[in-house]
Amino acid sequence: MKHVARMSTVARFRDAVEDGRRVLHFEGDLTLPRLGVLPTRLDRLKGKGFLLDLAGVERMDTIGAWLVHRTARDRGGEIVGASEDQKVLLHQVEEADQPVKVRPDPAPPMQRVLDQVGTATVMAGQTMLGLLGFFGALLITFWKVAGHPRRFRINAVVQRFEVVGVHALGIVGLMSFLVGIVIAQQGAVQLRQFGAEVFTVNLIGRSSIKELGVLMTAIMVAGRSGSSFAAQLGSMKLAEEVDAMRTIGVSPMEALVLPRVLSTVLLMPLLGFYSGLAAILGGGIFCWISLGIPPITFIQRIREVVPLTDVWQLLVKAPVFGLIIGMAGCFQGMQVESNAEEVGLRTTAAVVQAIFLVIVLDAFFAVFFTEVGWL
Repeated sequence: MKHVARMSTVARFRDAVEDGRRVLHFEGDLTLPRLGVLPTRLDRLKGKGFLLDLAGVERMDTIGAWLVHRTARDRGGEIVGASEDQKVLLHQVEEADQPVKVRPDPAPPMQRVLDQVGTATVMAGQTMLGLLGFFGALLITFWKVAGHPRRFRINAVVQRFEVVGVHALGIVGLMSFLVGIVIAQQGAVQLRQFGAEVFTVNLIGRSSIKELGVLMTAIMVAGRSGSSFAAQLGSMKLAEEVDAMRTIGVSPMEALVLPRVLSTVLLMPLLGFYSGLAAILGGGIFCWISLGIPPITFIQRIREVVPLTDVWQLLVKAPVFGLIIGMAGCFQGMQVESNAEEVGLRTTAAVVQAIFLVIVLDAFFAVFFTEVGWL
């Protein structure tokens, strides 16, 4: 038996009046290649209340269904004679025929605020979860390197020492020196009201060593070194250097992340102690010039009022702050994927995240050391 291919016929319609009502009898294939002048003829029709008969339609695609639907919608017509497949297609076209706004209606203010708060909360949770996973990967890498000391990249760590520590001495020292002067000046103004200017030395010594020295250093290192880590690793990700390292069998965690984090952890205690001494120096000079307290008396008083536990608090908090700063910078840098703009966004996120976590942990340490009796 031979199968004869069906020839496509051009779409057309026949306009007739039946039982006092105008009827459009569609025939042929209502498909895009066979429409011809059918859309133009439909646009030229006048009047309303048509009856659209699709009994003679052999094939129909989405474009043909749209023409029939549009005619019925604009002319107030009724569609009859459609097959089951055609009814399904017409129904889908009707469902899709919805007005689209270029600018959607603005949501109520409270809904927008709640939406932003919810989005920020979800992003913060995802970031903290990712940072926790990154910390786990860092611990695994450290364990592997500790088991195979030859894999430890001492040159990379020493280079980070220079960048994170030596180059930061100037700005950290100047900042701490000025903060010490401000603390001394403001403290003296307030204590003068009670005739207790001599206790300005207590204020300078304890606040510089216990809190401000390490906290201001952490903020400065986060803005200086943490942002540098994120920008460097982000640029390497864009240049596909990190992928190239994985291809040749070099672990990016060992070669890039571990030296940066380790250098920050080791140098933060030194920078924090140096910052505290610089703040005490600034406060001592102010007390000498403004309050008439001789340097030898100032130093002797500092030794009396600053307990050793304040130094231990600094030495405990500083490495933890360094770990947070190094991890935040490297984590955000390794998250860069698409373009150079994301490098800037991730760098900003690294600084904000590091400073936020440092302040939160500082509050935790304050409560913890108070509970253990290190007042």
